[in-house]
Amino acid sequence: MNQNQNFDQILESAVLANWVDLMRGARSGLIHVEYGFVASGTLDYLQVWSSITRGHWLLACSYRMSDSGFTGFHFDNGYVSEGLAHALELVVAHQNAFAAPRNLGRTGLLQIATPTQQEISAATASVSEAFDPHKLRVRGPGLGLNSGAARY
Repeated sequence: MNQNQNFDQILESAVLANWVDLMRGARSGLIHVEYGFVASGTLDYLQVWSSITRGHWLLACSYRMSDSGFTGFHFDNGYVSEGLAHALELVVAHQNAFAAPRNLGRTGLLQIATPTQQEISAATASVSEAFDPHKLRVRGPGLGLNSGAARY
């Protein structure tokens, strides 16, 4: 794991690396990521919202920890992104490898505006670097994972 990233940074990179999937062909938009931790410091829930049309938000995917453990990510409203799901599954599975937000009692919020191609490329590299021990390799901006990516 790359211990140089914090939790917010790796979430933002995961979203940017899969931007195309979340924008459904639109040229611009916003992504809103909301998350919360339980008192023990473990991620409790995470939601990714997409806004392609100003003022209109759709839930793209969500995750909630259950008593029995990790349940996976659920995509809503016709959104699908194998790359985002896999990257977020790795983040959740290895969340202790990243610096946690300072105030675990508050809701974490990230709002991500339309990135440049350079920002997408940097985010893609950042996700690959963060999970290098898992041999995570990203095909390219917004295109998801290649067939050689680790699965669990």
